[in-house]
Amino acid sequence: MSERNMNLIRGGQLEVNHVQCFGVAHEKAWSVPPDESNWMVTLDTWFEHQLSLSNRQFPIAILIPSDAEFDDDSNQQIKELCQANIAFIAIDFPTYTDGRGYSLAQLLRNVYGWTGELRAVGDVMIDTVYYLARCGFDSFLVKQGHNAQLALEALSTFTDTYQKSYRQPIQKLS
Repeated sequence: MSERNMNLIRGGQLEVNHVQCFGVAHEKAWSVPPDESNWMVTLDTWFEHQLSLSNRQFPIAILIPSDAEFDDDSNQQIKELCQANIAFIAIDFPTYTDGRGYSLAQLLRNVYGWTGELRAVGDVMIDTVYYLARCGFDSFLVKQGHNAQLALEALSTFTDTYQKSYRQPIQKLS
């Protein structure tokens, strides 16, 4: 794979994103993705097929839309999601100005106790990765056309902070 395809920041390194999102085109053939690595399903698909998706050899990733509401009706389901054997949780940012994903990340980390990988996807740009990390994201799928290396370097933009954060931003590995 070319360096151009390395747009995933994970563990302080650049990687190629191999994850496929299970969508409408796939649903015609299967109700859930095959038990293989690198599959992601929407939160609605998880809720609908939770039993079969949680008992897999290869854990599934979950994509949460920015407009998801963690209300009383979904509260128990979100708690179960955070305790399930899943690969990671991704939160979609349809536009970089949509701040709802930051709030969802804080809820997942601080209220629901999610300790696994939390990935920002969608309109993720160089200017936002530092702030995403401060809210609890630890991997970032940088938008195509943006320099992922510069985004990785942006994680260490600031050395002093004035506000509380989920945890310290991921430092670039030497």
